[in-house]
Amino acid sequence: MSTRHTVRQGECISAIAARYGFFPATIWDDKANSRLKEERRDPNVLYAGDVLVIPDKRLRSELAATDQRHRFRRKGVPEKLMFQILEEGQPRANESYVLNVDGHWTKGTTDAEGTVVEFIPPNARKARLLLGEEQQEYVLDLGYLDPIDQLSGVQSRLNNLGFDCGPVDGVLGPNTKAAIKEFQKEHSLQETGTPDQETKQKLVEVYGR
Repeated sequence: MSTRHTVRQGECISAIAARYGFFPATIWDDKANSRLKEERRDPNVLYAGDVLVIPDKRLRSELAATDQRHRFRRKGVPEKLMFQILEEGQPRANESYVLNVDGHWTKGTTDAEGTVVEFIPPNARKARLLLGEEQQEYVLDLGYLDPIDQLSGVQSRLNNLGFDCGPVDGVLGPNTKAAIKEFQKEHSLQETGTPDQETKQKLVEVYGR
């Protein structure tokens, strides 16, 4: 029988699929999850309390000689982590970095757009980036971005873009209102200080999800 999984804070479809031994699309595209898929649209931006139906596993057969060694690769592993680093609106381009993901260190260089791209385990939870010669630190909570229709999702995106809302608490307080107004002003939107639909759409466009 299928299993019902209640999403916890910090979980995305990749982590959930890895836990149950599925390719993420197998779960996300299952008919039983069509309503949630329509509501959330992005499987990597789920909300605590969402319920996913985990389908039954189906056996698959592969023909292979018994006197030889064979390699099978599991789809969806590893996942790709990709984000852009800006400073005063300009990309931190071609800068060296070191990245720690759940205790595992890698080195690299940002591209011309200030983008970092690394492959990570699907159930990774924490990343720490040290950028440039000055080792400027960025701490990332992986999988914790809430949907844009939640105020906490608006706050997280604004904070990550440099518009300071303060704590991500889901409360439309003075700091959050001021941050929304600043974002609206920068993007020539009506300065309401509230996350109206036009503001949310622009925020998703600018943030990338």
